[in-house]
Amino acid sequence: MAIERASARQLPGGFRLIALLCLWLGLMMPAVAGIVDAPPQALQVALITYGPGETYWERFGHDAIEVRDTLSGQTITFNYGVFDFDEKGFLLNFARGRMRYMMDAEPAAEDNQGYIDAGRSVTRQILDLQPAQVEKLRQFLLWNLQPENLRYRYDYFQSNCATRVRDALDLALDGRIASVLKSRPGGDTYRQQTDRLMAAQPWLMLLLDLGLGPFADQPLNAWQASFLPEVLSSQLATATLADGRPVISRREVIAKARLAPPPAQPPRLLWPMLLAGIGYALALYLAARCWRPGLLLLGSLFLIPAGLCGVLLAALWGLTGHYAAWYNANLLLFNPLAWLWLLPLWRPASGGGLRIWLPPLQLAALLLALALHVTGISSQHNGHWLGFAIPVWTALILILRRRRPR
Repeated sequence: MAIERASARQLPGGFRLIALLCLWLGLMMPAVAGIVDAPPQALQVALITYGPGETYWERFGHDAIEVRDTLSGQTITFNYGVFDFDEKGFLLNFARGRMRYMMDAEPAAEDNQGYIDAGRSVTRQILDLQPAQVEKLRQFLLWNLQPENLRYRYDYFQSNCATRVRDALDLALDGRIASVLKSRPGGDTYRQQTDRLMAAQPWLMLLLDLGLGPFADQPLNAWQASFLPEVLSSQLATATLADGRPVISRREVIAKARLAPPPAQPPRLLWPMLLAGIGYALALYLAARCWRPGLLLLGSLFLIPAGLCGVLLAALWGLTGHYAAWYNANLLLFNPLAWLWLLPLWRPASGGGLRIWLPPLQLAALLLALALHVTGISSQHNGHWLGFAIPVWTALILILRRRRPR
């Protein structure tokens, strides 16, 4: 579900670990001047924010911590967005919601150039840190870069590349970022941000929206909303330290975006989905009256995907760690029982019993889903899915109850 998600790079597991180990060993060599042995007064720390990309996993943007030694000129970016397809059980862990990502460190110029070549924006925000805070951050980043500390349990909303960067900076500032951001409202919910950033790929956006449960509709504070790199960047731009100084001392635009920006607001789905549901229901009803092959086609095109969606929603809830998909009321609208409707639809003479009890069962599910939404018992914002599913199921219920075996 979600695709998250922050941008990530992927390399074969062996090469990635070897490269990281070599880089770490190189950084730790005392004979080489650089960010490891430079006095903290000589180090400059910045938040690097990369704008959204074209590929679906790049839609949420990316970020990194840049550490620059002003004496030697060595500049390294530390980021938390690397995954490894070659890791044992990667696909299974992905499906189960138990993904493991890695920290990465690379020369800043090389790291930034890849995003610039892809047409993505690159912004540097230099933090106003005291030498003791810089030293605390440096020690944490170097510790995190050690091979035994590289990996972490990835989570789309609460432990991704942006939240890890946020937490590292908050550690250096002794919790100041958390105290400021947790007192601010966060604006859009997880669902709204997901829909907004995935709007360029409507079918994928709809699938993600369908799979998100009530967790995605909770009100957010600015700390939670900073799961997005662009939100973290904008929030830090207005945050202040305990003595009133801004957290960010200077902002630099390294590269402007050449790609079309995502919309400022999430798409409004209620009316388009309601009209689509009414149109599909009318087509079903008319086909039932005068075009039986059309009825079979239209009915199957709804019932087969509805049953498949139900299986996936139930599996996400009951078998995985994707908690953002738990308690999903859309399971009342799209469930595996939809496949049972195919028998009385295609062979009325063989589906007598199903034709009797399937309609009231589905009607009860629709009424329950509607009641959960209207009363607010469920905080899930799925009105657009109700608007699509209720007209279609109503048409199927009427058709199934009126049809007689031939």
